[in-house]
Amino acid sequence: MNWIILIIAGLFEVAFTSSLGKAKESTGTAMYLWYGAFLFSLTASMLLLMKATQSLPLGTAYAVWTGIGAVGTALIGIFVFNEPAHFWRLFFVATLIGSIVGLKAVSE
Repeated sequence: MNWIILIIAGLFEVAFTSSLGKAKESTGTAMYLWYGAFLFSLTASMLLLMKATQSLPLGTAYAVWTGIGAVGTALIGIFVFNEPAHFWRLFFVATLIGSIVGLKAVSE
């Protein structure tokens, strides 16, 4: 169950970084709504990470959390913010995914 909580925490990390990107593109009321989404997502992510680390190894949980955030944010950048998707960028995203899976495999 704590792995599921950790994955959700990582998805909220993607949400808070994506909210910053959308706030940067917005003006007026929309900008403040995106900043509100950022604060909500940040709080949820931290609380869920805190819960997950109560039973998972801290180093592994943090690495998985940041890895989910990094991969998710890179993919959002490519698909939503039209950032470049060249070979090396995708290669290293795939390497990061492999590392996250490896950490999960060796932590049990």
